[in-house]
Amino acid sequence: MRTDIALGTLPAREHLPVGAAGTPVLDVVIPVYNEEKDLEPCVRRLHDHLARTFPYGFRITVADNASTDRTAEISAALDAAIPEVRAFRLEQKGRGRALRTVWGASDAPVLAYMDVDLSTDLNALLPLVAPLISGHSDLAIGSRLARSSRVVRGPKREFISRTYNLILRGSLQAHFSDAQCGFKAIRRDVAERLLPLVEDTGWFFDTELLVLAERAGLRIHEVPVDWVDDPDSTVHIVSTAVEDLKGVWRVGRALASGALPLDRLARPFGDDPRDRALSGVPRGLARQLVGFCAVGALSTLLYLLLYSLFRLGLGPQLANAAALLVSAVANTAANRRLTFGVRGRDRALRHQAQGLVVFGIGLALTSGSLALLDAVAGEAAHGTELAVLVIANLAATVVRFVLLRAWVFPDHGEGAPAVGSAHEREPEPVPAMRSYGHHGEYSEYGRDDQNNGYGRYGEYGGPTTSTRNHG
Repeated sequence: MRTDIALGTLPAREHLPVGAAGTPVLDVVIPVYNEEKDLEPCVRRLHDHLARTFPYGFRITVADNASTDRTAEISAALDAAIPEVRAFRLEQKGRGRALRTVWGASDAPVLAYMDVDLSTDLNALLPLVAPLISGHSDLAIGSRLARSSRVVRGPKREFISRTYNLILRGSLQAHFSDAQCGFKAIRRDVAERLLPLVEDTGWFFDTELLVLAERAGLRIHEVPVDWVDDPDSTVHIVSTAVEDLKGVWRVGRALASGALPLDRLARPFGDDPRDRALSGVPRGLARQLVGFCAVGALSTLLYLLLYSLFRLGLGPQLANAAALLVSAVANTAANRRLTFGVRGRDRALRHQAQGLVVFGIGLALTSGSLALLDAVAGEAAHGTELAVLVIANLAATVVRFVLLRAWVFPDHGEGAPAVGSAHEREPEPVPAMRSYGHHGEYSEYGRDDQNNGYGRYGEYGGPTTSTRNHG
């Protein structure tokens, strides 16, 4: 993996240039653990399919996850016999670890993986990677839950799969339909930025990758697939489900705290003339208005509730000031994150201070309205006070939105990079990975940590990769 990644945003998507004959455009990784029975038929079938149907150069990489049977021996034999096949050996288990390591070392511009049982019909492979080659999408996934997919599997796995995706939708607001289908692809330029942010090294790797990509605004292409369940699958459903739920909690907590620097994954618009900014039309205005109205409605309810509560022991002016102060702090924090997309703690105090100035304007409007009501009607009923405050708050809301957009958060319209912060962790060592060349020989190279020189959430810790044997 590159170790000189700039911290700016990703460039606009482009169609991959046509390379020289034999140059691999696609690298298909097959993670395996003790698959001596299925490995050779799988690789030969996949190679035959790609040789007949794929119009670009390709490579098939077998990523052996510390197998204890003859898998490594068979991988090396396939490497020696077929020019387009490479074999890698890792001394630790974990599908996510294997994909991170092999994808990080690959020179192909499009990276994919599939399960060794080839449960997914290979006719979906070209539709999977075509949007990445063309520059239309950043990632692509096979979906067993699309309407046009044809799936053969037992009710138990069907129930677990659909339940898991419902959990993702409810907890992480995921919109992709199938997180765990073993049939995915990613552009290498995206992987270089995204992989250092993914912590999981096991089965949750796929989900974490997709959630972070979606939250960063990357485009995920879904391909309906024909899929037949493997009755001999060695996946332990209960333990995998527990680890997945732990991963959902960890990722959800990181997203809620703004700890992930997702601004590094932002994409600008392309070169279509329709993508160019139009003079006099602020970008992101419609989306910001929707978010601001939603936050405003909730903060108004909070304000009215607090006012009614404080009014039991205070006069109308003190109750109004206290309720407006508390709701204003909450309103600024919510608009900062949800409406204007500012994440992390950077300038948070400054934003709150500016928000208090906006609060002062709202206080003047609402307090002035109460004073005017008292002068006109004397001791007004509580319902009348609330009605006057609602009207005054509507006026204050318009002023608040203009000031928040133009003064407090002027640089965070749609498409602008968000402010992020990073956490640190001690690097986790990963054993040496062996690359088998032809005739069975292999070379070893190691990495200081599983994130290829990156600490937790993408903080760069220095180059670690030495050499790679391309056979």
